[in-house]
Amino acid sequence: MNICLEKTFLGIEFGSTRIKAILIDENNAVIASGAHDWENRLENGIWTYSLDDIKNGLQDAYAKLASDFEANYNAKLTTLGGLGFSAMMHGYMAFNKEGELLVPFRTWRNTITAQASAELSPLFGFNIPQRWSIAHLYQAILNGEEHVKDIDYVLTLAGYIHFMLSGKKVLGVGEASGMFPIDSVTGTYDAEMVKKFNALIAPRGFGWTLDSVLPEVLYAGENAGYLTEEGAKFLDPTGTLKAGVPMCPPEGDAGTGMVATNSVRVRTGNVSAGTSVFAMIVLEKALSKLYPEIDMVTTPAGMPVAMVHCNNCSSDLDAWMKIFMEFAKLSGTEISKPALYDMLLNAAMTGDDDCGGLVSCNYFSGEHITHFEEGRPMLVRSPESKFTLANLIRNNLFSALATLKIGLDILLAENVEIDKVLGHGGYFKTQGVGQKILAAAMKTPVSVMETAGEGGAWGMAVLAGYMALKAENETLEDYLDNKVFSDMKAITEEPEASDMAGFDAYIERYKKMLEAEKAAVTAL
Repeated sequence: MNICLEKTFLGIEFGSTRIKAILIDENNAVIASGAHDWENRLENGIWTYSLDDIKNGLQDAYAKLASDFEANYNAKLTTLGGLGFSAMMHGYMAFNKEGELLVPFRTWRNTITAQASAELSPLFGFNIPQRWSIAHLYQAILNGEEHVKDIDYVLTLAGYIHFMLSGKKVLGVGEASGMFPIDSVTGTYDAEMVKKFNALIAPRGFGWTLDSVLPEVLYAGENAGYLTEEGAKFLDPTGTLKAGVPMCPPEGDAGTGMVATNSVRVRTGNVSAGTSVFAMIVLEKALSKLYPEIDMVTTPAGMPVAMVHCNNCSSDLDAWMKIFMEFAKLSGTEISKPALYDMLLNAAMTGDDDCGGLVSCNYFSGEHITHFEEGRPMLVRSPESKFTLANLIRNNLFSALATLKIGLDILLAENVEIDKVLGHGGYFKTQGVGQKILAAAMKTPVSVMETAGEGGAWGMAVLAGYMALKAENETLEDYLDNKVFSDMKAITEEPEASDMAGFDAYIERYKKMLEAEKAAVTAL
């Protein structure tokens, strides 16, 4: 089978536990893939990956993809039509003029910037989460860290990899929005906030300003450089892949997730629900004020996005499922995990609209939206509650989304309009159940695609293809609608009045229950 290499597009995404490489053709179909598993490590109180971890992981994932391609097509991967990188957002990588990493890479997972976040948020009138790059930079300044005076440039992980391959210090606007607030009008860092930060640090006399150390911001579809000779060797030490491949702006995993779910158009959103849950809603305009519960980022095309992120989602539901699996084994019944979930989740849809008076807290860990540092999973019911199997499971499904709804209700109070939402993740595996409950919680139709893509790495490959294949003035939104997702089928559930009323009643009970959760954390 012959294939035109100049019409293939490579996306590589660095996730928390896996580096995934996806090669697609001009029709966005996956034609080769490779992956490398890795783990962050806690060193001197900092969650980090070493530069060797990054380089070796990249080369291994690419080598496996190149081998897969050769096995599929009996040809070497010598060139590409486009190339792009994405990675988990935020974090801190600071370098000096010689290109040396000044301190170990501080990932998004580090919660060591509380003071910086607390000072910068009111200064900017904009929520600055602890994981953002600017919070890490300012915390290093507050800590009096020696390396700060030697900073020449600061990058994210995706930006670092792109720089190593292209020689250019640039970021896609979605990734940049996790470093420092973006002005959606100008499409770059908010100038007034940059001025405020520079004034804040001026007395310290570092010899650099914020605008001199941050990478340039680019939009999806723009050229972000070309694979250099050194970059080609960094990616493919065998020398098979040649220099000169055009590169698209590096993006964050939030941006590639939006692309992979076709959720980049205004008034659309996506909800990823599994162990944790987050919703990303593309706004028509920025919110009226700062909300600590809401992160403001952008799409890869620069539109403002409100992000509601919760640490806890389905872990408590999964724990109950393990109990029922144990019971099945004790009774001598063999049932597979998927069959058990399907059976019990479908049974939940026969329960009372409001779960019969049951309520449970699903917090295995802390939850910033409701201001918990720790969690204590628990089930609460009154003597009058209807304690049935259907209500128990339905309650756990509601509980998994309850904190997300508390955050999303802030957006609804701001009159944010949402036309459609796409759900993805393990919570939606049983057809029609998870999405029906999410539709009730959000009062919005929720769709789940019949054929899921390959996640963020596939989304990054699509962005590389968009750079090369888009028509003149063709927006990312139109490109995805017309050329990527036009044939992909989705199953949509409309919100039902009874389910919406039931979820509203449940949420009021859930909010009251949080007082008991506080007592449980203190007492236990």
